Amino acid sequence: MGKTINGVSRWKLYTVGAAFTLSIGFSFFGIKKCVPYADTLTLIACRFAAALIGVSIFMAVSRVTGRYPGAEPGRPKAKLYQTAGFYLAFMILQILAMYFATSIEGAIVFAMVPIFAKIIGRITLGEKSTPLQNFFVVLTVAALIVLIILNATDIHLNVTGLIIMTISSIFMGCQNVSARYVRGVFAPIEITICISVSGFVIFYGAALARALATRDLHGLFEPLTHPQFVIWVSFLGIFCILLSAQFMSYMLAHMEIIQSTVFSSASTLVSIIAGALILGEPLNWYHYICGALILAGVVGLSLAPAQASNAGKSLRDDM
Repeated sequence: MGKTINGVSRWKLYTVGAAFTLSIGFSFFGIKKCVPYADTLTLIACRFAAALIGVSIFMAVSRVTGRYPGAEPGRPKAKLYQTAGFYLAFMILQILAMYFATSIEGAIVFAMVPIFAKIIGRITLGEKSTPLQNFFVVLTVAALIVLIILNATDIHLNVTGLIIMTISSIFMGCQNVSARYVRGVFAPIEITICISVSGFVIFYGAALARALATRDLHGLFEPLTHPQFVIWVSFLGIFCILLSAQFMSYMLAHMEIIQSTVFSSASTLVSIIAGALILGEPLNWYHYICGALILAGVVGLSLAPAQASNAGKSLRDDM
C-alpha cells in the first residue's frame, strides 16, 4: 500500500478526513445551544455571516486575496459558481424538507450521499470502484441507517419530505462530484470562499428581507446580544461550514469521491458519542455494534486499493 495518494501523504488526507468528521459531528451540539435564541433561517444566516467573517480574516492575513474567484481572467468561473450552487441548493432543500419530514428521516436519506456521489461520479467522471471498495461503502451506509433507525423514537413516512430530502442529498452528491471536477483549475480555498460569500448573500439576504417585510429587525439581530449564541454560532459558521467545506474540497482534490464522501457517514457516529459524553445521553448495545461496523467501513475503504486506471476526470483535462 502506497504512502501517498496523488502525491499527497495518505496520513495527511486521513487527518483532514478525521477533522471533517469531527467538525460535522459536533455541529449538532452547537445547534442545540443556538436553537433557544433563533429560528432556522436566522440561525443559518448567522452561521454564514460567521463563515464570511472567518474567510475575510483569512484572506486579509494571507496571500489568497489575489486568487479570489473573479480576480483572474480566463478561468471558467461558471463551473466554480456551479459547485458552490450545488452546496447551497443542498442546504436550502434540507431546510425545506425539515418542514415535512423528521430529522431522523432526513438523516437516513443523507446517509445515502456517498452512494449518490459514487453513481454520479461514475457517470460524469468515469471514476470506477473495486468490489472491495463497494463492499465497504455499503457496509458503512447500511450500518449508519440501521443505527439511525434503532436510535429513533419517531419515524413516519412523509412522501413530500422524503422527495425533497432525496433531491437535497443528490445535490450534495453533485457538489462532491463538481468539486472534484474543478480541482485542476480552482484550489479548495477558492471553492470555500465562493460557498461562504454566496451563502451569506442568499441566506442573510433572505433573513433580512423577511425581517423588513415583517418589520421585525429586532428578531434578526436580538440573538447576537446573547454571548452564548455568538460563541456557538461562530463555531457553527467557522468550523462546521467554513472549515468543513475546506476539508471536503481538499479531500476531493486528492482522493476519489467514494473515499472522500464516506467520511461524512462517520460524523453521525461522532454526534452520538459526543451526546453520550457531553449530554449524558445513553449508549445501547446497537450503538457499539453499528459504530464498530461504521468505523470498519471507513477504515477499510481508506485502506482498500483503488483501480490503477481510476484517476478521474478534471476540468483541467478539458482545457
